[in-house]
Amino acid sequence: MAREPFNPDRAVGGAGTPPPAKRSDRHIFGVAEITRTIKDAIEAALPPTVHVAGELSNCKYHSSGHVYFTLKDDACELTCVMWRSDAAKLPFKASDGMDVIVTGSISVFERTGRYQLYARRIEPRGVGSIELAFRQLCDKLRKEGLFESRHKQPLPAFPQRIAVITSATGAAVRDILDTLARRYPCGTVYLYPVTVQGPAAARSVASAIQSVNRRSQALGGIDVMIVGRGGGSAEDLAAFNDETLARAIFASRIPVISAVGHETDTTIADLVADVRAATPTAAAELATPRAADVLDEFTFRGTRLARALRHRLELANARLATATRRRSLADPLWTVRERREQCSQLARRLQAATNGCLHRAMLRTHELATLIQKLQPQRFLADQQGRLLALQHRSQRALAAVAQRSERRLEAKASRLRAASPQADIAMRRAHLGELHRRMHLAMTQGLKRRQERIDADAARLSALGYQETLRRGFSITRLERSGRVIHTVAEVPEGARLITEVADGRVHSRVIDKEQGDLFD
Repeated sequence: MAREPFNPDRAVGGAGTPPPAKRSDRHIFGVAEITRTIKDAIEAALPPTVHVAGELSNCKYHSSGHVYFTLKDDACELTCVMWRSDAAKLPFKASDGMDVIVTGSISVFERTGRYQLYARRIEPRGVGSIELAFRQLCDKLRKEGLFESRHKQPLPAFPQRIAVITSATGAAVRDILDTLARRYPCGTVYLYPVTVQGPAAARSVASAIQSVNRRSQALGGIDVMIVGRGGGSAEDLAAFNDETLARAIFASRIPVISAVGHETDTTIADLVADVRAATPTAAAELATPRAADVLDEFTFRGTRLARALRHRLELANARLATATRRRSLADPLWTVRERREQCSQLARRLQAATNGCLHRAMLRTHELATLIQKLQPQRFLADQQGRLLALQHRSQRALAAVAQRSERRLEAKASRLRAASPQADIAMRRAHLGELHRRMHLAMTQGLKRRQERIDADAARLSALGYQETLRRGFSITRLERSGRVIHTVAEVPEGARLITEVADGRVHSRVIDKEQGDLFD
């Protein structure tokens, strides 16, 4: 059938015909009504009970007892919720990476207009592909010894140069730099910006670690390295479960601190690194000591050393005073006199015993002579008398020899006692003690001088890091006079504002007349 030519008079709103009345059968849905209609359509199209297989992700146990999670496969994700009454019946705790079959019903949550699966039962079907790959890589690296503590390098006590490998725009780098500046301002920080999320993240971080190791000597020697990023989901942290990155950390000659995610997140990078930190802030605290604590420790140790030396000196003086109060040391000749008196007593006793023996012998001789005279054996008497005279002479010589030997022994002992007198030893020890006191005083003076020079050098380095040195090189700082806030851009300066410009030798006050002036900050 041929189409009629266009007639403007018959058109709606044309001059020939009045406009038709509005249709009264049009139905306008409200948001709640259309959402409820969609909900009814979904519930009518699907059976009341469905079984859906997939991998768990983003599992969260709420304080109310409800469990919220995502069920996903290679193509899609499905939001799920399990109410507290059903979650209490689970014989295990649902966690990310589990491959499960979820039984429940599909419906629409009207307040957000989002459909989700209301789970009533979860049955484990095995481990998901992502989790399985993670476990297999963990087992492989563990067998090769990459996780063993004997390979862990100790962190330096006082690092001078610190490399930070992370994203330049995340909150983690701000936390690390702020903590290092607050705790350890004398250290030098090198920031290596890298990609920490996505397919290229693992290779970017591994290349940065290798580059830092290669350039360490050129930079003066990097002492420690911080590698990490802020928190995120398991997919966001997947780059730090890469084998290439793990081997780069293990091969690093510089100690590596891993600071990936939050405290509950554990990655392969954490297991391979020399030290694992719960957060980026904790990594900065582990890498450096607190400067104030170091100075306090130096002061405390110096005080303890001085107190210990004073105590040892006082103890030595007390021992010397106690030794000098002993009688044998205070009067060394007292022992000699006592020994001489004992020898004299022994000599007198020996002389008395000898005289007694001679007297008894003479009495016996007289008795025998009387007996012989009675018997008148003249020859025998003469022989016996000769023998007695010989014995008398021998006895006298023997007594004289014994007395002489005793005298010589007594004199020798007296000589040895005089030679062993402690006076000379006391003088020698007093001189040695004086020398020790002089050397101790010199060592304390030199030690305190070295520590003072070290503190002065640290103070000079701290002063060199201050902004005053920058001002002396020709720079200046401009602040608002009222608030004291530092001006970074022209847009921050209001018209008519009063400014304070600080230079190396003082301050200059000015007022803004035209902030569009090109040479305002020249």
